[in-house]
Amino acid sequence: MKKHLQALDRIEAALKAHDLNQEHVLQALNVVREQVQSLPKDAAAKNGPLPAPAELKNHPAGLALYTDGACRGNPGPGSWACVAQTHDGTIVFESCGHESLTTNNKMEIQAVIGAYNQFEQHLLGQPFNHPDPVLLFTDSKYVVDGLNQWVPGWKSKGWKKADGKTPENLELWQELDQMKAKFPQLKVGWVRGHNGHPQNEHCDQLANRLLDEEGF
Repeated sequence: MKKHLQALDRIEAALKAHDLNQEHVLQALNVVREQVQSLPKDAAAKNGPLPAPAELKNHPAGLALYTDGACRGNPGPGSWACVAQTHDGTIVFESCGHESLTTNNKMEIQAVIGAYNQFEQHLLGQPFNHPDPVLLFTDSKYVVDGLNQWVPGWKSKGWKKADGKTPENLELWQELDQMKAKFPQLKVGWVRGHNGHPQNEHCDQLANRLLDEEGF
């Protein structure tokens, strides 16, 4: 907050120095200053709109990634979103994307792929060396069961299901499997969707906001 107030002071000083200190301009600055001063003192900007991840309560050096997919119609226009936070709630990154014609399952997988990609960029070529866990959470049991149970079996059969058929969304599963192989220490887990989980709700809002912005 202090640096914002200092910036307003500098703006006011510059206006006065150039004889641009009209009353209505100074009044506007004072309104902004009052709004800044009214913010809660403990509202740290670094925390963004989200509380600290509950899943990292006992992991002060950990990182938590959350994902969600959305689809309006199945098939229909869809989107995905992801967000990552540290133990204290700092947002490390967030990202989203959309497709004009897709399915809900595809968007759930794409959301996790997107999170992996963002995490890889976050490392900036540095080795994976986190002293505490890096955890990824999705509300899609389809994704969790696929990664933890189905994919190993499919791979052992040459990417075929038990009935000999090709798995649905094969290319996405293969891409996700490659990303997981890069970071085997990154653990994938499940959270219940639309149940008040702050990070899951945030990803849902990001994904649906993108669809609104794209006119779907």
